[in-house]
Amino acid sequence: MEEEIIKSKKDIKRVKIYIDGLDENLQGGIPEGHIVLMSGTSGTMKSSVSFNILYNEALKGEICMYITLEQSYASLLKHMTNMDFDLSKINLVALSDISKLDESVKKLKGKKGGIIIADLGSIRKKVKDVKFSSGSDWLNAIKNLAKQVKEGADCKLFVLDSLSALYVLSNFEEPRTKLFFIFEFLRDLEFTSFLISEIPLNKSMFTEYGVEEYLADGIIHLQLTERYRKVTREISIVKMRATACNNDIFTLEYKNKRFVALYGGKTPVIQ
Repeated sequence: MEEEIIKSKKDIKRVKIYIDGLDENLQGGIPEGHIVLMSGTSGTMKSSVSFNILYNEALKGEICMYITLEQSYASLLKHMTNMDFDLSKINLVALSDISKLDESVKKLKGKKGGIIIADLGSIRKKVKDVKFSSGSDWLNAIKNLAKQVKEGADCKLFVLDSLSALYVLSNFEEPRTKLFFIFEFLRDLEFTSFLISEIPLNKSMFTEYGVEEYLADGIIHLQLTERYRKVTREISIVKMRATACNNDIFTLEYKNKRFVALYGGKTPVIQ
């Protein structure tokens, strides 16, 4: 599909990330159609921040898709309920059986505001005794899910949780080539995509291979910082194409059912 040429920055449509204090430093949000990496170590709320975006977009009437490769649907929703997300306000559809994909899509077709959560972890358990011909089977399954939900329910936003789990499931002997086509696949579907990327504690890169950082349109970095026996969560925009953004490090808090980014993040190192 030929990409639309934007002639004025006023024509750039944006998706809020629904973090008070950060959207204002991001020209109101990320450009529609961007592929954004949500990078961070365990416990930095990557999944929560990503789900928060889909939830608020669903409240506005958009259809969204969240693919979880390891955490179960029930576990994910238990966590979100504990964070006081009112899931009764949106159409929520669980998919744990690929054969019921059409049925699940029909539940969202023509409706205003919903999230379909594809629980690939449950699907993996059901087929654990099946010998797959190659790792590409799982990648193709994910692509098929995304394409059918896009075409059947006019899905606009997409989350993959996580890239690290995808690498375990699939064969990535040539990561640069394979990742290029994955990113182009998402762009062709015109998704605004959030790809969750786990950063090992002993690594300085934002991703597994380093290639993803160049292919992505944006990188949102979440981290934990120790200060005087206290650990705080922090967030920063490392990269965002077609956006004049503030790259400062903000403290990330969740209070009164909203994410808030505050100044007072990581203290600079004094030479």
